[in-house]
Amino acid sequence: MVFGRSLFEALGQIPQKTVKEQIGKYVPEAAQKILAAAGLRDEFVFPVPAVLEQKPSLVGYYRLLLGAPQKGFYKGATGMGRFKSMEESDVIREGQRMYLPEFCSAMARSLAGLVTQIPKISERDVRELPLLTYGSQLQGSNNTRIGEKAMRDVFLVITETVRGFEVGRTGNTLKVRNSAGRTVLVSLSRDPDVSIQETIAEDIHRKVAIEVKGGTDLSNAHNRAGEAEKSHQKARNLGFPEFWTVIFKRGLDLRKLQRESPTTNHWFDITEVLAREGKDWEDFRQRLAGTIGIPLRS
Repeated sequence: MVFGRSLFEALGQIPQKTVKEQIGKYVPEAAQKILAAAGLRDEFVFPVPAVLEQKPSLVGYYRLLLGAPQKGFYKGATGMGRFKSMEESDVIREGQRMYLPEFCSAMARSLAGLVTQIPKISERDVRELPLLTYGSQLQGSNNTRIGEKAMRDVFLVITETVRGFEVGRTGNTLKVRNSAGRTVLVSLSRDPDVSIQETIAEDIHRKVAIEVKGGTDLSNAHNRAGEAEKSHQKARNLGFPEFWTVIFKRGLDLRKLQRESPTTNHWFDITEVLAREGKDWEDFRQRLAGTIGIPLRS
C-alpha cells in the first residue's frame, strides 16, 4: 500500500535518534513494551511530529490504523479537521505544524487502546489494518457488503453449533429438533438479522432477535449500536423478548454502547464469535445452545 512505502521513505530521511526521542515522549510505555515484544517498530503504529513533517500525507495512514473514515475523523467535533489537507495534498502549513504535538498525543491515546486490545499483535496485523479499513472511505454499498458478509458468517457459526440437531433447511432458515422434541427455527433475514423461534403445537414462540454489525472502525461504533437498537425495537414490537448484539467491541466502552442500545440484553464481540475462541465466544455458544434447547458439545 502507498502509505507503507511513504512511511519507509520518511523514516529513511529522519535521524533515528530524533524518532526515538519523540516516541519516548508520545507513546505510552505499556504500548512500547507490547510492540517491542512483537518485534515491531513503534513508529509503524504511532505518529510523531518528525515523521508527519517529513511526509504530511501519513496522517491518512495513522487514521486508517484506527479504522476511521475521513468523514467521521475530520468532522468538527473531533478537532482533526485542520489536518485533512495534510493527508490530501501532502503539504504541511505552519498553522498545522504547531498543532502536531497535540495531534500525536491524541492519536497515541487511541492507538494505545487499539494495541492493548489486539491479542498477540503481529506485523501482519499492522500491515493489514489499513487495508481492512481503507474501504471505510467508501461507506455506502461497501458497508452494506460488510454487513451482509458479517451476518452470513455469524449464521455459519450458528449452523456449525447446531450441527447434529438440524432436521431441515429451507432457504435461509434452519430447522432444529431440540431436546424437548420441538422444532426451533433459526432464520437469516433483516430486522432482525437472525431470529430464533420455537414451534409449540401450531404456535410459533419468538425467543431471541440477533443483530450483527460487521464494521471495525471505532469512530462509527456508536452509530452501529444505534442501528442495532432500531432493529431491536422493531423486533420487540413483533414480540421478541430477548435481544443480542454481535459487534466489534475491542477498544470500546461497553457502557457507552449500552446507552446507544439499551434494548440489547447481551453483547458479543464479533471477532471472538467468528474466531470461535475467547470469553464472548464461549458466552455466545452457551446462550445459543440454551435458547435452542440442545446440549452444548465440547
